[in-house]
Amino acid sequence: MIKIILNGNTQTCEPGKKVGEILADNNALAARVNGQIVDLAYELKQDSEVNPIYFDSQEGRSIFWHSTSHLMAHAVRLLFPDVKLAIGPAIDEGFYYDFDLTHSLTEKDLEKIEAKMRELVKKNLPIVHKFIAKPELEKSYHQAGEKYKLEILSEVPDEKISTYEQDGFFDLCLGPHLSNTGIIKAFKLLSVAGAYWKGDEHNPMLQRIYGVSFPSQEQLDEYITKLEDAKRRDHRKLGPQLGLFLFSEDLGPGLMLWTPKGALMRRIIEDYWIDTHFKAGYEITYTPHIARGHLWETSGHFSYYKENMFTMTIEKEEYALKPMNCPGHILIYKSAVRSYRELPIRYAELGTVYRNERSGVMHGALRVRGFTQDDAHIFCTPDQIEDEIYSTLQLAIKIMSDFGFKDFHIDLSLRDPNHKEQYVGTDEQWDMGEQALIKALDRSGLKYTRREGEATFYAPKIDIKLLDSLGREWQCPTIQFDFNLPSRFNLYYMGADGRHHTPFMIHRAILGALERFLGILIEHYAGAFPVWLNPVQATVLTITEAETDYAEQVIAQLKTQNIRVNKDFRNEKISYKIGEAERDKIPYILIIGKREKEQNKVALRKRRQGDLGAANLETVIEQIKQDIFERR
Repeated sequence: MIKIILNGNTQTCEPGKKVGEILADNNALAARVNGQIVDLAYELKQDSEVNPIYFDSQEGRSIFWHSTSHLMAHAVRLLFPDVKLAIGPAIDEGFYYDFDLTHSLTEKDLEKIEAKMRELVKKNLPIVHKFIAKPELEKSYHQAGEKYKLEILSEVPDEKISTYEQDGFFDLCLGPHLSNTGIIKAFKLLSVAGAYWKGDEHNPMLQRIYGVSFPSQEQLDEYITKLEDAKRRDHRKLGPQLGLFLFSEDLGPGLMLWTPKGALMRRIIEDYWIDTHFKAGYEITYTPHIARGHLWETSGHFSYYKENMFTMTIEKEEYALKPMNCPGHILIYKSAVRSYRELPIRYAELGTVYRNERSGVMHGALRVRGFTQDDAHIFCTPDQIEDEIYSTLQLAIKIMSDFGFKDFHIDLSLRDPNHKEQYVGTDEQWDMGEQALIKALDRSGLKYTRREGEATFYAPKIDIKLLDSLGREWQCPTIQFDFNLPSRFNLYYMGADGRHHTPFMIHRAILGALERFLGILIEHYAGAFPVWLNPVQATVLTITEAETDYAEQVIAQLKTQNIRVNKDFRNEKISYKIGEAERDKIPYILIIGKREKEQNKVALRKRRQGDLGAANLETVIEQIKQDIFERR
């Protein structure tokens, strides 16, 4: 008999019993057994701690959506027998599958695929995990002409290949998956888009079908409603419409132009960021956009990241546009002998970096080739680590809260304790770093999820994911140790004992890329930014030309109070001008006609509140200043 711990209770069973039988829970999609995520068909062969996985967890949704992508591929295969299959992963919001088809898919085709998927769901087909000999799979794929699967297979070293099969349809997959197709109660195929194989524009263009699925129709309907709202908030549409940014083919893909209103908003963000960092004890730096190749060799970027860098030759020497700001900050640190009395040293920079992203993965302002990162690096002694992490967490939460984000998901990424050989740095460094992160998180009272095995090869980290007004996650603040660069660059400080000691180095970003953060703000607020952040806080509209002189006096008074104001004195109907101002999402609209001029007042319209009637200008100014002060 073996011992099973389930929900804190201990029971015994014979070896070989399936996880699903132990759980006896119709809502469980899979389980975590001794830390490993497995199918419900997994057989228990030793003492185990078993925890069910449900759809409301990240792991549960990923399993559900990945299983649905296989269901969709199965349906496509039945409808289009000549299709060549590529990949079909779960993503943050649903799933997709890439297909090589001679036929261009239409909306009607998506309806046919959905109908075929429903047929497969009704059959309640078992989804079976099988290991197949690699030569056998290669033979099968050769006969079927599945060139993409063969390419994937060539990169897998195993002799036995993990696959999942349902009613004769099988696909390469590590899993886990749902136990049968009948669990997938509600789904929707959302769109078709072109996608290069492996995201490389030199590879064939495939057809990518996006979809989403849920355990119930009610959940799907709720999601579709949210999706429609998300379309309305799409930064790629609202950004240019509000005059904040644009892209140009003449400039090149992934290179964003900040137009005057967007540049003003960026300056507001930057000024806030600089002021907040000065108060938090940071020193502001600026480093060049370009550096010699040997610097990137020392840092290791050329070894691990060169294909994502832009390089060039200058006077027969290789240079590169910087993809990160770390080496510049390290050189500033190394420019003098540092004492333990100087530490911690905190360098912060709004540094523009460049990364050679593939065309297929760029997405509006959210994924670009040139962007400005709010980067910072902290150099400290071992006994300062916990306080620095704690302070950085507090700063990150404050900044995100000031921008209107109140809800967060926090992940703590640790190394895999069973494969320590995959990571650089000593056990002592890793233990000290991980414990400092844990203690700082516990001290802050923030809830977090441990992610063992998800640390980078050079250090553990904390990732903070913002939840926007639609409940979507956005990865922004990151706090990360680095056991790699201090040793590569021979960093040291003079300790109290008069000897050289290697400092701990902490990378951290809070906003991330300013371009991406602007996109997030647009979608979070649907373009209706808080008054303090809005590039135009008030606009003055005249009804006739006769009010122009008084309107100019109103504008002058607003400007003396540092209120950002524009005007619309055009010879247009006032209803038209109000409509334009509301489409531009300006918080305060001040209308001036004959009556307002005579009474030395303004007619006030406020965003979301509509017409508020006549008001004294001093009262309006106080309202605006109060909104700015309270960051509303």
